[in-house]
Amino acid sequence: MPWYKRLELWAKLLLALVASLLLWRPGRKRPAGAVLPAPKKILLVRPDNRVGEALLTTPLLSTLKALPNPTPQVHVLVHAKVARALSGHPDADSVIAFDRRRLWLGPLAPGIRALRRERYDTVVDCANWNAPSVTSALISRLVGPKAVVIGPRVWPVSLLHSLSVPARPDTRREASQRAHLLSPLTRGGIIETLSFREPNISDSFREYLLRETRESCAVINPGGRLGERRIPPEAFAAAARALLAVGRVPIVTWGPGEEALAQTVLQGAPGARMAPPTNLDELAALMRAARLTVTNNTGPMHLSVAVGAPTLGLFLRIDMERWGHPYPPHQMVDLTPLVDAGSGLEERVSEVVRDFATRLTEPPSLPQRT
Repeated sequence: MPWYKRLELWAKLLLALVASLLLWRPGRKRPAGAVLPAPKKILLVRPDNRVGEALLTTPLLSTLKALPNPTPQVHVLVHAKVARALSGHPDADSVIAFDRRRLWLGPLAPGIRALRRERYDTVVDCANWNAPSVTSALISRLVGPKAVVIGPRVWPVSLLHSLSVPARPDTRREASQRAHLLSPLTRGGIIETLSFREPNISDSFREYLLRETRESCAVINPGGRLGERRIPPEAFAAAARALLAVGRVPIVTWGPGEEALAQTVLQGAPGARMAPPTNLDELAALMRAARLTVTNNTGPMHLSVAVGAPTLGLFLRIDMERWGHPYPPHQMVDLTPLVDAGSGLEERVSEVVRDFATRLTEPPSLPQRT
């Protein structure tokens, strides 16, 4: 870790310690393993600027709305850049786009006063266990001065919580661990699957879907936020050729600045098609209509899973067990060894894509008569 990153980390840890002293109140702490009363009004806090991180909070929304009467009112606070990912979600009563740039002002920071007036009885700091998230913990404590604040048991941010939850020992999957934060409220009943709203698309895009998905097709998404975690475009071209070989037309999607990347894939797979520019809802609708997505580990991978499209996630230099969704109809594949070896990547991708697409088209096997 560079020296300036270490310095930033230590500054944040010091901030957490100072804030825990300044914001300390007697009687807030709850004993480990305590079962909390059912919340009436709850706030989920995840001020991360990645779409995938916003979508990973949807299992918590679904879990809370599945609680028996009284069903709580559920608000979720997210980074302003990704509020669009949760806006309109059927299990979110309110999606709050938060600007965290002046959080150093504490209770006087923009937006904090309005949130304190909401009088939440429970606030959940939806951070993870691998590193202390000082910003998330501090927001959680500031907006809920009298609330029970739940969060991951990570020092020193746990000092800002009323009840800190230890990580599950039986899984590293982020969606499962994130939903586990609600265990003090649910007494064990937790939904771990991602979800998304009904996509809001224009009539012209709906006509595009009807036209393009009339025949069997699939989405190829070769882009991603971090270039070093993208599978090379030549491998996605091999994936597109494998799809064409089994009778599916690949539709290559792309985000801002990724048009040239998409063109590279198209050049390597004659017969594949270029998707038009899409917003989040249009991309979600296209993935759902195509009923098969091949993608890097990136926000669109989580989106595809959230809309229920069978998703083949290709991982490179990131923990697949933690960030993947390894349950039917999805499949996750770690291609790091082949990329590092510099050989066999395109052949492996072709094989995996062909098998995945074929399995989706096969009729379910009938039980054997005994």
